[in-house]
Amino acid sequence: MKPELNFQDFSKIDIRVGTIIEANNFPKARHPAYQLVIDFGALGIRKTSAQITKRYDLSNLLGVQVLAVVNFPKKQIANFMSECLILGAVNADDVILLKPEQKIKNGTSVS
Repeated sequence: MKPELNFQDFSKIDIRVGTIIEANNFPKARHPAYQLVIDFGALGIRKTSAQITKRYDLSNLLGVQVLAVVNFPKKQIANFMSECLILGAVNADDVILLKPEQKIKNGTSVS
């Protein structure tokens, strides 16, 4: 288990709902991954990479709503700039995306 944090620490994390509008292979990634473009409504469009190739096919990702941290600094991954961190549950070497139970407005805050 990671160190305990207080509510003030947690309240700094900005988790939002977004919809995947584009998904591409990421051949330059060190580990198999996709490049995703996500629509966060009024927050705009952001890109990220995700190591979800074991469970998800590119064709099944379009239109899927996901949860992502949108206030981390940008991170260079190979030749790609990641602008958010998509959330998933890690089970051994498999990642399962965390998603809203039903469709919700893009940009909705998670608390």
